[in-house]
Amino acid sequence: MTTTNEITEAPARLDYARTVPKVFRAMIALDAAAREGVDPSLVELVQMRTSQLNGCAYCLDMHTKDARKAGETDERIYLLPVWQEAPAGVYSARERAALALAEEIARIGGGVSDAVYARAAAHFGEAELAQLISVCFTINAWNRINVATRKSPGTA
Repeated sequence: MTTTNEITEAPARLDYARTVPKVFRAMIALDAAAREGVDPSLVELVQMRTSQLNGCAYCLDMHTKDARKAGETDERIYLLPVWQEAPAGVYSARERAALALAEEIARIGGGVSDAVYARAAAHFGEAELAQLISVCFTINAWNRINVATRKSPGTA
C-alpha cells in the first residue's frame, strides 16, 4: 500500500550524454566557459538556487555537494531557499544581487526587471556580469535537460 508520504522514483528516460554526445560535450564546454572569472562559491549558490526553482533534484544534489567541497557553510546552504529573509551578513550584497538576477532569469516569464539588472550591474563589471548571466542560462539548460530525462540525484 502506498501512503502519501512515500516517495516513488520515476525511471530515467534516456542517457542524454550517450545519446547526443556532441550536444553534451558542447554543454560541458559552454558551462566551463560560463564559469570563467566568476567566484566559484557564487557559481554554486546561483546553480543551487536556480535548481531549487526549476525543481531539478539532480543538479541541486550535485551543486550542494560541490558547494560543501568548496567550503560553503551549512547555514548558507540551508537558508538559500529564503535568502531574501536571511539575517544580514549571511549573504553579501553582491551575492544577493546575483541571486536576484538568477531568480528572474529562471522565471523568465516576466523578464529581468530594470531594478534587478541595475542592482547586479552595480556589483559586477560588464564582463563579469555577462559571465554571471551565462552561468544562469547554462544551469537553466542543465536543469531542463535533467528534468526532461529524469536524471536521478547521486548518479553523477
